[in-house]
Amino acid sequence: MSIDPKQPSLLNWRTLWGLLFVAAVIWSLHLAGLFERDQVNVGGWTLVVRFLLAAFSPELSSEFLHLTLEATLQTLTYAVCGTFFSVLLGLVGGVLSSEVWWLSKGFQAYWLAVRAFLAIPRAIHELIWGLFLINIFGLDPLVAVLAIAIPFGAITAKVFAEILDETPRTSLLALLNSGVSPLNAFAYSLIPQAFPNLLSYTFYRFECSIRSAAVLGIIGAGGLGYQILLSLQSLRYEQMWTFLIALVLLSGATDFWSAMLRRQLGATSRLDLNVLNLSQRQKPLDQDHRLVSLSLFGVIVLLIFSFWYVKADFTKLWTPRTAQLLAGLIQDSFPPDISQLSQVLTLAAQTLAMSLLAITIAGIGGILLSFPAANNFLLPGGILDPGRNSHLGTAVLVFTRFFLLFTRAVPEPIWALIFLFVFFPGILPGAIALGIHNLGILGRLMAEVTENLDQRAARSLKALGATGSQVFLYGVLPCTLPRFVAYILYRWEVCIRATLIVGFVGAGGLGRLLTEQLSSFDYRGVIATLICFICLTFLVDLISATVRRTLR
Repeated sequence: MSIDPKQPSLLNWRTLWGLLFVAAVIWSLHLAGLFERDQVNVGGWTLVVRFLLAAFSPELSSEFLHLTLEATLQTLTYAVCGTFFSVLLGLVGGVLSSEVWWLSKGFQAYWLAVRAFLAIPRAIHELIWGLFLINIFGLDPLVAVLAIAIPFGAITAKVFAEILDETPRTSLLALLNSGVSPLNAFAYSLIPQAFPNLLSYTFYRFECSIRSAAVLGIIGAGGLGYQILLSLQSLRYEQMWTFLIALVLLSGATDFWSAMLRRQLGATSRLDLNVLNLSQRQKPLDQDHRLVSLSLFGVIVLLIFSFWYVKADFTKLWTPRTAQLLAGLIQDSFPPDISQLSQVLTLAAQTLAMSLLAITIAGIGGILLSFPAANNFLLPGGILDPGRNSHLGTAVLVFTRFFLLFTRAVPEPIWALIFLFVFFPGILPGAIALGIHNLGILGRLMAEVTENLDQRAARSLKALGATGSQVFLYGVLPCTLPRFVAYILYRWEVCIRATLIVGFVGAGGLGRLLTEQLSSFDYRGVIATLICFICLTFLVDLISATVRRTLR
């Protein structure tokens, strides 16, 4: 007598989270006013047409190209210096906030305390750090460097800690059992194993630093972001497109260099935890060494040049005047002013709704564009190789990758200002701006998932005569979708932080309130708003982590 296998119940945690997500999106659309009022400013379409037409005639005079080169170098050097300090902070903080470090020392609970401490600087966007530091150091290049280093150092520490915790511990335990000190055991066992993943994420953080350096131009830090903002505000779209092209080329060069180096080291994805596998190398080892050595030499030269070019006055960090200004700013900021608590909570709900709409746009768009952006999908020999016109697959790949590069290279506030041409101020243009920017990031990360996919299932289906759509639905999508959802949840945590900066340019949410409070020097109100925002960020982090654990 055979017993039929029991069908899984439809009422499970995955179904519940899916229903909650749909309800949250509907609530967000309602809060954005999409069902109640007209959102489109018809008169703004003429400016959009002018903006698009200007792309075919960018400003290319020699004087302007010289200005563009100076702005590009300023953005690049800010990113290099900020990344250098964020990696140093991240390496120290990553070790101290990793569970395996405290287990090796016999203190199991301390890593949670360190992670909780690092969560505070991570929750505050670099633009807010920049505005805070301007009050202490003035318009010094030191502001841009520290504004990138502080929050990115905390973010890097979190990721480095997760990499170290996921790295195999056999050699570490062997050294510890032999009486080697924890620090030496880490240096000779865990760090070398995790190095490809640490280096891979460092390059990804450098790409993020370039975008952040451009964003900091909004507060007067200079660089491409500052010039793009001036050109957009003065409606000089031809000049703006020249700066945008320079920013895209800078981001593209960084992405290309990162991809080449990661491929040689075996860490084929920016965020995945891949153990270095020598058997997967496709090129001779001496060629790998040449590329790594050349990259190391280039990094050293770039670091020396960047610190020389930036000329940040690091002596300001320990001067009596800095301590006096910091003490005065702290005194003016406490105790927090909670008289606007009801308004803060209302705007917090708008901020949450903006992040939900943004990550929905980014997630759906990223999934749709990630497959044609993968080099093993439509090209000859790929998963869905049509076998008829290889040029078509190449054209689709190049166009999709360029589109993803462009959308992620343009900073979120610039996207918000562009969409404010045709949308009335509110959370909807902010959500679309964040969605378009993060679509480019998610699309590229998801494309790497498809590129690293084990293709044996797809080949087996092809051999059995399955059509292209059947191979995709049964051999590709089930293997990639869980990873896609994990990336979307990770990116949602970033989206909630970025809602502040689109609020600065009129997109609503807590960012708009912070703009008003900072312009009126209401520092007690700023602290109250930031405390609410940090709590909101922690809530999003908690939900994201819970859902990721459920989907494993």
